[in-house]
Amino acid sequence: MSISPTFDLLLRGGRVIDPASGIDGIRDVAIRNGKIAAVQSDILPTSAKEVIDVTGKLVLPGLIDTHAHVYQYVSGRFGMNPDMVGVQSGVTTLIDQGGPSCMTLPGFRHFIAEPAKSRVYAFLSAYLVGGLEGHFYPNLYSPDGVDIDATVKAALANPDLVRGIKAHAEIGGFARWGIRVLEMAAEIGKRTELPVYVHFGQLWGLPESGTNGEDVDTILERVIPLLKEGDVLAHPFTRHPGGFVNRDGEVHPVIKAAIDRGLKIDVGHGSHFSYRLAKKAIAAGIVPTTLGADIHGYNTHVPAPAGTPDQHEDEENHPFAGQAKFSLVQAMSSMMALGLTLEQVVPMVTSNPAKMIGLSDKVGSLKVGMDADVSVITTKPGRYTLRDNENTEVVADGLMQPLFCLRAGVRHDAVAAILPEAVAA
Repeated sequence: MSISPTFDLLLRGGRVIDPASGIDGIRDVAIRNGKIAAVQSDILPTSAKEVIDVTGKLVLPGLIDTHAHVYQYVSGRFGMNPDMVGVQSGVTTLIDQGGPSCMTLPGFRHFIAEPAKSRVYAFLSAYLVGGLEGHFYPNLYSPDGVDIDATVKAALANPDLVRGIKAHAEIGGFARWGIRVLEMAAEIGKRTELPVYVHFGQLWGLPESGTNGEDVDTILERVIPLLKEGDVLAHPFTRHPGGFVNRDGEVHPVIKAAIDRGLKIDVGHGSHFSYRLAKKAIAAGIVPTTLGADIHGYNTHVPAPAGTPDQHEDEENHPFAGQAKFSLVQAMSSMMALGLTLEQVVPMVTSNPAKMIGLSDKVGSLKVGMDADVSVITTKPGRYTLRDNENTEVVADGLMQPLFCLRAGVRHDAVAAILPEAVAA
């Protein structure tokens, strides 16, 4: 007499790391009806309809990218296809940073979040125009372009989608308008009780009048007092002025105090990242909370939508230039090449971002009963040279690459065209 299988799918023999559950070891992961049904040793293969041998692979809670740009077409060249950045890159959850605004959020829901196979959330832009190609049109991001009441209303009316607020604190804006825009964004964050994700490091070019008395090295110390526990300091290792390392090569003393009172740090890797400055900050004890990839159409080779602005005239050196192929998993390898351990990096893309968006009960873990969002990663042996936009190189001992992910139990292979190939040094 035959016995019906108990599970739909069994991932067998991989190294399971689930920080939220305190698991790190060889385990089998069983899925039933799109949910995690069991995580334990030696689950019988005959108990599942399908068995995938993941021996020698990492099996992680579905990766969460805290810095995505996926408002495709609406945000021009910035907006990537969400599933290219998401499930096709081994990432199950995306947090779009500032693509939609209070005016364009319905479109983001209908055309991006709902049809995507990836799980998609948003940090709502503090600006009415959202994530348009603002480096061409900085005046759209002035205080006149912020409506506190309308943004608060949009966020509170869409709690399933909006999990935070996006703002900027950088010298180009401060030289034009001072700190007012950031004050308005902080007010939105307080009234919505949502985290504010603040971009540091230069974004816009200076006006013709120059800095207008603003000092880039004082921005952090002026902005941090406006922020509340749970707010996020982004791009700490930016190669542009205004990050965690000042012009004298020292980590700002306000950073440790900010961490002590509950502010968080997101890498926001992408184009801005500097290995040189990251080494300094990490050596000073600054370990990021979360790791966003910050992939967009200016640091990957994807066709530009017809009619969008031409490529930036300073193609090699503008703030958005970057390596042609990139992924969140590549960013994980990047952090490990700087000396952080796998055990330090995994929480940055699983349990910590889940806490950041207040959804630890839904994402970021392999707890029984949760949706079966799982990322399976392999490590290619060898030594690999990684290079940033300053042409600083670091060597990675092994390079992680996504194989596939499960989103609510449905398999998606890592076939995205933006994924880099592992070419040994």
